[in-house]
Amino acid sequence: MPNPARSVPDRSNRGLDWLSFFVANVQTGFGPFIAAYLASEDWTQGEIGTALTIGTITTMVMQMPMGAIVDAMRDKRFLALVAIAAIAAAALILALLPERLPVSIAEILHGVASCILGPVIAVLSMAVAGVKGHALGERLGRNARFASIGSGCAAGLMGGVGYLVSERSVFFLAAVLVLPAIWALRLVPVSTVHAFERPPPQKLTTLFRDRRLLLFALCCAGFQFANAAMFPIAAVQVTRHAGAVGQLVIAACLIVPQILVAVLSPVVGRAAERWGRRPVLLLGFAAVPLRAALFAATDQPTLVAVIQALDGVSGAVFGVLLPLIVADISHRSGRFNLSMGAIGLAIAGAAAASTEVAGIVADHAGARGAFAALTVAGLVACLLVWLLLPETRESDEPTTIPAVAE
Repeated sequence: MPNPARSVPDRSNRGLDWLSFFVANVQTGFGPFIAAYLASEDWTQGEIGTALTIGTITTMVMQMPMGAIVDAMRDKRFLALVAIAAIAAAALILALLPERLPVSIAEILHGVASCILGPVIAVLSMAVAGVKGHALGERLGRNARFASIGSGCAAGLMGGVGYLVSERSVFFLAAVLVLPAIWALRLVPVSTVHAFERPPPQKLTTLFRDRRLLLFALCCAGFQFANAAMFPIAAVQVTRHAGAVGQLVIAACLIVPQILVAVLSPVVGRAAERWGRRPVLLLGFAAVPLRAALFAATDQPTLVAVIQALDGVSGAVFGVLLPLIVADISHRSGRFNLSMGAIGLAIAGAAAASTEVAGIVADHAGARGAFAALTVAGLVACLLVWLLLPETRESDEPTTIPAVAE
């Protein structure tokens, strides 16, 4: 039986670093680039919105079923390979057949693959770093760091290729980028993954009676309800007040938080292992109402870019603590990925409600009214963590943190 407090093997560690990096590379092509590409193919805004909604609904519906499949399958690497191949197929369909039915199929493929890849990378991290030792927090932090760097690099590369060649070329590039992702996946040895101790799955009724999981889902939903609509509303304000430089300000608002996520994520992982989950989670949650209140106080474009940097703090904390707390709660149940799917469903529903509700408030009370409402929502989410969520780190674990190989 492997030592749960072991340090992460170098080869597996590098593999997870690069897998997080290249998966983020590939996923970046399915962001704003799709809307720009379909617009260049003479799609209307309504048609583009419908296509994107198909992907969103697929992701929401498939969160829990895909989580259950990941839990049930022994060969997680093969499942990740299938998901990566599905993303490559989706990218090629978009590039070659920008018509209604093929694009819908591509969105469904991407949505299903996304529901697999996140949980698989998390469970590979648990297999490599162990669950009971202190290496897992830093391993998840490194995942977030490399994913953030990968997203930033891919956005610049794809934007340049789209500008210099064509919008279509972005998706050919996304398909090509699956090859280094597959290479990175092969760096994680099969023997390491199969050696991971998996308890027999508990009954679903037992899992969903776990008060900690339900409370954490509620806290995550509150966080996302306060957070999801904030930048879209701020971006509209920047566009109205900044004129020609608005796009540069928006670009800065996207890049700076990614840099902070890359810098802070491993620090967050170490802090969560040293001090516990709740204090670090509270720090990330508190950045949301603070950002909303500051947005309500100013509409100056340069200040908006500075304030949006707080999104990097909450992004780093949430990105690392989400799988870490779910691992704390569910690793003995054999239902880790199903639990991740349940949390993901709560987050997706809250994000959809956030944009809808905040949009209605903005229409009737202006952007400052919407930011004030989001401030209140963020404070409620903080109170939920503070008053209701218990500490999930096991108290009998050692207090020292083993070094993780760079």
